[in-house]
Amino acid sequence: MQALYRYCLACLLGSALTSYAQTPAADLLKEIIRIDNSNPPGNEGKLDELLAAKLKPLGFEIDIIPTPQPGKSHLIARLKGDGSAKPVLIASHADTVGVEREKWSVDPFAAVEKDGYIYGRGAIDFKGGIAVFGEAVMELAKNKIPLKRDVIWLVEADEESAPYNTSWLAEKNWEKIDCEFALNEGGWIMKRSDGRVRYISISTADKSSVTLLLTAHGTSTHSSMPRPDNAIFALANALAKLSHYETTPTLTASTKRFFLTLAQTSEPPMSTYYSNLVNSNDPAVVAEAARQISKDVLLHAIMRNTIAPVLLNAGFRSNVIPGSAEATINMRVIPGTKPEDMIAEIKRVVDDPNVDVALAPAKTPQAIALARRQERVQGVKESSTDTPLYQSLAKNAAALWNAPVTPYLFQAGTDAIAWRSRGIPVYGVYPYPITNEDLSRMHGNDERVPVQSLEQGKTWIYKTLVDVAAR
Repeated sequence: MQALYRYCLACLLGSALTSYAQTPAADLLKEIIRIDNSNPPGNEGKLDELLAAKLKPLGFEIDIIPTPQPGKSHLIARLKGDGSAKPVLIASHADTVGVEREKWSVDPFAAVEKDGYIYGRGAIDFKGGIAVFGEAVMELAKNKIPLKRDVIWLVEADEESAPYNTSWLAEKNWEKIDCEFALNEGGWIMKRSDGRVRYISISTADKSSVTLLLTAHGTSTHSSMPRPDNAIFALANALAKLSHYETTPTLTASTKRFFLTLAQTSEPPMSTYYSNLVNSNDPAVVAEAARQISKDVLLHAIMRNTIAPVLLNAGFRSNVIPGSAEATINMRVIPGTKPEDMIAEIKRVVDDPNVDVALAPAKTPQAIALARRQERVQGVKESSTDTPLYQSLAKNAAALWNAPVTPYLFQAGTDAIAWRSRGIPVYGVYPYPITNEDLSRMHGNDERVPVQSLEQGKTWIYKTLVDVAAR
């Protein structure tokens, strides 16, 4: 009888989840994808006005904080509680990266729905999160849930491109975003090939960014008389060496728990590799485990400092061999990594006295703001998993998706530094189950998110907010 009950419940749940031809979260996502918030310039103010019009009639107190750049602003929506506990804050960024339109199969700003997905720039990062978070907080208001604490929803500017991000906002308006704990973008809900959720990761720390400049030197001369000391060749050789180099795995406490969770949810031989990466004392065994695991680019990034050339600069005429050539290298590093150690490591790999390695100079306001933020990231501690917010996120995720939950080191950077640097715990989620294929499209072409996942994510966040904020 119990088995029959479980079967019927599963059928009803499956029917409910697959019958969402349209859902509030999906409808909201389509509206906001159709506003182009590519940064630069961002134009976040357009999205702020759209959301404010939806929130005000529901009783939210609305602050739209302008920045020095016209059209760029932060939306702060506050649903008042009785003040017996400090607020909970939910942060979501309005801006997106740009697009290569010719490489998309659909209009990136048309919010095309097909095959159970919504396509568009920001579908995953992070307009899908805005839709999920927004519908969750609006449902709190519609249901008139009595609150012991304010629920603050922040829709922020300049996450993808400084300088007017949350660090700027915190310096100017901290009292408006102060809280006990916060929810932000970060960890993943990853699906198996059969559609079931494999694991839920909740990020408790972010990797930081260190930008290095490699400068190769040679003799500038006429291109008809090339010399051995060619700056472009020297730079190319240095980059070739880096392309074959792999940094050593460095596991934090949360990444150890993450890989042990993968070991529990995987089949051999991968389960053995995950376990060996964490537990083995044999360098050869660890190296082989890292090699196998690194075939997954996300897992490759989580376990080590990564090296990525992002910009090249050399030459000024087709008949002149330049005297110098530059490559900008973006490194995403494990918390606690010192920039000077990374410089020394890169110099050792390049092993060429004609190639200088140094921190890239911050020449623009955006670069200066980013450098300052990264300096602050270096000393920030990982958020505790013992808070009511983390515990509720974990409990509700496990119940909704019947999968293990683990803390996680986010492989990129977020605007969580504005709170973590002040000692406030921040937890990161992309609140919708996705596949590795979906993840590979983030910041890329044909970005998409499953329609069904949006509604599941809204349910997760709503239940969590009720747990931590309701009287």
